[in-house]
Amino acid sequence: MFGLLVKKKLDCNQLANVFVNSLNEAVESGFQDIADMINDDPAFIHAPGINKEFADSFLMIVLVGNLRYLDDHFDADDAKEIRHKILEKLAAVYDMSFADFEKIVHDHDSFISRVNHPSKNTLYGMSKALFHKFNLNQYQEVYFKSMKAPNPLFLKRMDEVMMNFLWDWDAFFKKHRLQSI
Repeated sequence: MFGLLVKKKLDCNQLANVFVNSLNEAVESGFQDIADMINDDPAFIHAPGINKEFADSFLMIVLVGNLRYLDDHFDADDAKEIRHKILEKLAAVYDMSFADFEKIVHDHDSFISRVNHPSKNTLYGMSKALFHKFNLNQYQEVYFKSMKAPNPLFLKRMDEVMMNFLWDWDAFFKKHRLQSI
């Protein structure tokens, strides 16, 4: 009985491994559904033709969104170390230097902030970033197209979808705890 109450200790490196593997798996297994949803969305007068070539952009949006939540769940030093380990591991996956990959992440983070201004809502920013990164404005009806703004109904649907790609820290902490650095 007491064995069920023991949480598995993970260090920052192990946590980063779990995070990166889970994130990659979620995007790999879920992106086609996202693409199909976007292509069939009633907000567009023409199907945007989203395909697997957009998966890396989607992964970066999801990564940045999740990295933004680290500070909400860890103290500043732990969040910084975890973020570093995550970027280190993803840089290796993409066969890039840490500095080059970190710059790409920073550029995506800045992009999300820019398209989401003045809102600070990360989830909403992820949906808006997806809209702009995938150049979806050209597929909208004239009213929203002329405003160069996403249809709010599309954004609402994307918020619900993007929520599925945010790391569930509450569930994670029920099973694990971070080992001290």
